[in-house]
Amino acid sequence: MQLSFSPSMRSLTISSSNGFADLMKIKIAARHFSYRTLFHAILILAFLLPFVFILTAVVTLESVPNCSSSLGCLGRRWGPSFLGRADASERLVRDLYMILNDVNTAAIPNDLELPDSFSQLVLEMKNNQYDARTFALMLRAMMEKFEREIRESKFAELMNKHFAATSIPKGIHCLSLRLTDEYSSNVHARVQLPSPELLPLLSDNSYHHFILSTDNVLAASVVVASAVQSSLKPEKIVFHVITDKKTYSAMHSWFALNPVSPAIIEVKGIHQFDWLMKENIPVLEAVENNKGVRTYYHGNHIAGAKLDDTTPRMFASKLQWKSPKYISLLNHLRIYIPELFPNLEKVVFLDDDVVIQRDLSPLWELDLGGKVNGAVETCRGEDDWVMSKHFKNYFNFSNPLIAKHLDPDECAWAYGMNIFDLRAWRKTDIRETYEYWLKENLKSNMTMWKLGTLPPALIAFRGHLHPIDPSWHMLGLGYQIKTDVESVKKAAVIHYNGQSKPWLQIGFDHLRPFWSKYVNHSNDFVRSCRILES
Repeated sequence: MQLSFSPSMRSLTISSSNGFADLMKIKIAARHFSYRTLFHAILILAFLLPFVFILTAVVTLESVPNCSSSLGCLGRRWGPSFLGRADASERLVRDLYMILNDVNTAAIPNDLELPDSFSQLVLEMKNNQYDARTFALMLRAMMEKFEREIRESKFAELMNKHFAATSIPKGIHCLSLRLTDEYSSNVHARVQLPSPELLPLLSDNSYHHFILSTDNVLAASVVVASAVQSSLKPEKIVFHVITDKKTYSAMHSWFALNPVSPAIIEVKGIHQFDWLMKENIPVLEAVENNKGVRTYYHGNHIAGAKLDDTTPRMFASKLQWKSPKYISLLNHLRIYIPELFPNLEKVVFLDDDVVIQRDLSPLWELDLGGKVNGAVETCRGEDDWVMSKHFKNYFNFSNPLIAKHLDPDECAWAYGMNIFDLRAWRKTDIRETYEYWLKENLKSNMTMWKLGTLPPALIAFRGHLHPIDPSWHMLGLGYQIKTDVESVKKAAVIHYNGQSKPWLQIGFDHLRPFWSKYVNHSNDFVRSCRILES
């Protein structure tokens, strides 16, 4: 860059160093010229020239391939802005935004034929000379179509998973049939359980009494085996296994042919309890026979489900609680434990989808503070998905009776591993409260809750709960695929609550070994029925 004065001192010229262009020329009037004026002009130029130099250098470096001179670069870069015009790329982006906003609210024609892939769309665009709006409209229609198909596939997957979860695997069905046949043909399968000399121990409160209610022989075998193998005092264990009439022969055969000594096993069918037969339990019969209830649990779960108004996660949650087991008498039996075992004082109740990994004898030493039910609360914990349950997750608070009597933010608790003080229980009206709310729910056409047996128990045991440490009972292994394996190893009892039971093919492979290691794979019936084989 050069600075020069004319010989007459009437003009000042600023030019680029290559001499191709004059950047600035200042004429100085002769009449009013003074050295003071010249000094001020030079001072101003000294202040501006560094900025002009830096700007010129930057623009030149950015645009050397496209500019013939520094002045040309400056003009190309800043000219449109001074004149209020945008370059071509800015106009393109602005026009594209306008087209997308227009297409976003435009109606898609019903007869619009859509290509099956993006490459096909590009080919059609070239062949048919689509304008930008048509291209954007077809792209939007394709995306919405694919979203619908993915959503429908997700719901279909959830339904198939529900059917898989509520069905009986071929291997387990085979095992039950083989054991039933063995009961009728093998005298050893019909041996009395327990042996006559051990019968007094069934009501001896110095022993640790476990109660298990199930119609799944394989699951029952795992619960019992895991409890005995994990116990520091297996000789103090008494298991009371309750099953239905159709499964009784198979269940009895299994434990008769596969003893778990030194533990004591009693197998009893519902039909063998005098109290159940005398009381008749009309409420539970109504539950089993109610047409609306049976339709809810056995009907078409897609029809009338309003899939457009729900998410796959919400739909999966609803399906999880539509298992037919929730209208089974076996599932409701836990509320009648004090009447079924009148001589027992303290028992641990177990679901059939749990595994015991630690000695549970300290539970009998636990002081429940006069409460009835020692259980893990499910409203607090590290796992936000599993341990975030309050009453609002189970009850319909738009129902006036529910809203009047319950608090939506009250903490829920878990069934599956509970320590019951039966002496304290017999002093309460827990059973009557349970049956009352069960009747009210039936009267309301099941609009108070639709989530199985836990909701009425949450009401019945209000004020009778003693929270126990969460390490005693870890939940969610049947629906939480992200379950932390290290936490599983540390838990006393792990619970596969949810659809993905470990004996099903839809069970989680990384969590199944904690259960399958207690399966008696050496048993001839287990091998011949190919249990757990894909």
